[in-house]
Amino acid sequence: MRAFLISSALVAALATPALATEADAPASLLAVETEAPAPRAPLVPLAADSVWTPRFAAAADDLVAALRSRDEARWAPLLGGQWLAADDRARVAGLLRDDNSPFRHALFSKGFTHRAILGWSAPVSLNAAERAAIEAGQEAEALVCWSAGGAGGQWPTTAADADNRADRPYACARIAYSIRDDTPTWRAFIEQPSA
Repeated sequence: MRAFLISSALVAALATPALATEADAPASLLAVETEAPAPRAPLVPLAADSVWTPRFAAAADDLVAALRSRDEARWAPLLGGQWLAADDRARVAGLLRDDNSPFRHALFSKGFTHRAILGWSAPVSLNAAERAAIEAGQEAEALVCWSAGGAGGQWPTTAADADNRADRPYACARIAYSIRDDTPTWRAFIEQPSA
């Protein structure tokens, strides 16, 4: 009897194709739905009375002065210092030199430079206590954008729009701010579209 079972199993294994094609694959018993991409969070100006607004404004002032100097020794420490990759250093230096760069127009034009400090819109589902907890937090991020001349009212509507593409009327940097042991620190990031 045992020999019969073993030989039957061997015949069944040999009769089954080793690799099933997708057409021959059994149908899944679980329904699989394509997940819709999450909507992009809209950007809004930071509230004038937020404790974060003066912190980001001071960081933006330091960053814009360093970028306007075009001196890598001044701007590189604000963008990560020793952790800023050589390729990223070259990209930023290129943005500051390129005549078609939004940074050239926003930071080096003869007109007045406008600035916006933007944050992500908090979900309406947050109650007052949750909003207060965010305000009292030790970390925050914001986008700081600059534009020159008459483009002072045109800003990115989502973070994806803050990509510093050549056709944008503004230049942006993301600033990550942190307070540890009562010591405020921040680092800026400059996005650039993929080539």
